[in-house]
Amino acid sequence: MSAQAKLLLRVTGVAKRFGSVIALRAAELELRAGEIHALMGANGAGKSTLVKVITGEFPADAGEVTLAGNVTVFRSPAEARRAGIVSVYQDPALVPDLTIAQNMRLARVPLDAVRATMRELGIERLDLSRRAREIDYPHLRLIDLSRALASKPRILILDEITAALPADLSERVFAAVREWRRRGHSVIFISHRMAEVAALADRATILRDGVTVGVTATRDAEDKIVNMMLGAEVAKAAAAPQPRASAGIAPQAAPALELRGLTYGHALSGVSFRLGAGEILGIAALEGQGQQELFDCIAGVRRANSGEILANGRALELRHPADAIRAGLVLVPANRLHALLPQRSIRENVALSSLGTLGAWGPIAMRAERKRVESAVERLQIDKRASSEVRRLSGGNQQKVVIARWLAAEFRTLLCFDPTRGIDIGTKRQIYALLREVAGQGAAVLLFTSELPEIRLACDRAIVLFAGRISGEMPASEADEARLLRAAHGLAAPVRAEAPV
Repeated sequence: MSAQAKLLLRVTGVAKRFGSVIALRAAELELRAGEIHALMGANGAGKSTLVKVITGEFPADAGEVTLAGNVTVFRSPAEARRAGIVSVYQDPALVPDLTIAQNMRLARVPLDAVRATMRELGIERLDLSRRAREIDYPHLRLIDLSRALASKPRILILDEITAALPADLSERVFAAVREWRRRGHSVIFISHRMAEVAALADRATILRDGVTVGVTATRDAEDKIVNMMLGAEVAKAAAAPQPRASAGIAPQAAPALELRGLTYGHALSGVSFRLGAGEILGIAALEGQGQQELFDCIAGVRRANSGEILANGRALELRHPADAIRAGLVLVPANRLHALLPQRSIRENVALSSLGTLGAWGPIAMRAERKRVESAVERLQIDKRASSEVRRLSGGNQQKVVIARWLAAEFRTLLCFDPTRGIDIGTKRQIYALLREVAGQGAAVLLFTSELPEIRLACDRAIVLFAGRISGEMPASEADEARLLRAAHGLAAPVRAEAPV
């Protein structure tokens, strides 16, 4: 992209407030024709709000948006789409109970055009007569991207689209973005994955606390971007390595969690492993290798066809998530909105898990509830400015609320399915530190992550799934991306590492 490329979009002094919460103070952005431009910032910095102002979902309180030299005010995303600006938001813009074809007609996007873009993304075999709720989350993201590309926008905005995607599906998105730029169009790309930004984007605009704090070329600029996002002192703390769990935990007579020959349909075939108290065990896998079914079976969401699940040596009969919770197995799902009451307060969401321990019937022990909730919120440093409704929180703070719910209750094993998806580097480090803390206190943690570098950062040991089987097992210190990827493609022989039980 030439530095002399024509300026296509300019955002100047945009501000936006929601009641007492100031989402944007003075946001600036300049997008050139034929450019991939990253929009960076910590959770709550205002990135998604800025996108929604640009696309007409929210009106700006101040400032202006100029498109191709003309000051423009869009009153809805439909108006923005007609002007050539289309966004793929953080959550799929699909009605769950409608089929994919019905969703496309609702968006007034031609089905033939959608099929063409789905073919380019490698998902042409997906049945458009299936309901949206029947399709896994990563493929919903690709369908949403297909819908956006079918509109042929001159400005495509992608808000954390790869946060839900494993490496193989992310590569398809990267190829589509590069092809869009090759055709002369522009892309605003929001991601917390620095490697993606460095590989894709030409320049980056960085927001902090609702203000644009800098613009930089992305090549070799990771440290500079992180410093602008977080501030130099916070960035330095975030980059510090996480201490491993204490080695002084007393050995257990039985592992905290043990699987023996777990099988579920065609997704899982004879999966066995042991997870010790005080240990963080990482699960790595490409898309559709059985990781979702594995967590669902352990959490009581699905019933395994055969095999055993044991907690502290006791075989479990898991017919419902409540059975798993009673056994001390609690789930932090990838899609945080599945675990939250979005229109209720932080307090109500966090307190939900402890109602059973505060008294079955009759009045709730409000003082005990408040003490537990406040302690969990404080430990996770949850932003309470919009505490009355969790839907107003940033994605990172919403995820913290989900985790805080279980901190306020009693659990033995924490099942975390991609808990840092779409979360900034500072918040990720807070979650890593928290997992280390709970492991150091004797809890066990099972962690699936779609970001392979997290295995070495957060875990003690890793297993890799391929085609529903364990294809590799190794200490986290040996779990570099190359080795994990080989095992994830079924290319590495298993290397056993004993669990500390």
